[in-house]
Amino acid sequence: MRTFINYLNNLLFPIIPESKGYGIKRALLRFAGVQVGQNTKISSSIKIYGCGDLIIGDNSWIGYQTTIVSSSKIEIGSNVDIAPNVYIGTGTHVVDVSSKNIAGEGVSKDVKIGDGCWLCVNSTILPGVEIGKKTIVGAGAVVTRSFTEELIVLTGIPATKKKNLL
Repeated sequence: MRTFINYLNNLLFPIIPESKGYGIKRALLRFAGVQVGQNTKISSSIKIYGCGDLIIGDNSWIGYQTTIVSSSKIEIGSNVDIAPNVYIGTGTHVVDVSSKNIAGEGVSKDVKIGDGCWLCVNSTILPGVEIGKKTIVGAGAVVTRSFTEELIVLTGIPATKKKNLL
């Protein structure tokens, strides 16, 4: 992503009505280097930060107040529904107990969200996580590790598999 253009997008988006102007928002994100699929709907209150790659598939919805921070690569599949106030990020630190600051060297770990997933309100997707197709991440869940199985429900902190959908 081009960080300066993305910075400008973060300033421009709030003047576009929240649930209107989807084509304009897709075009602005594409200009910033984001790969955005056809018919994807993006709320105006989202914030996107970082210089990493961001790929969003076709027919997805990115809800109000979502924050996406990419220092490496984030892939959001097609037909994904992201509810309000979701956080998706790729940056973390190596724990360093021998230094004055426990948050040691910064590292980036890619995130991949499969096609057809539903990330419910206030959920968090942490660095290095892959989520399988048609997975539901329950409200408030914090996904700290990958779940590549399809058609499951994840809940809790840290997220665990609650049940199969089939």
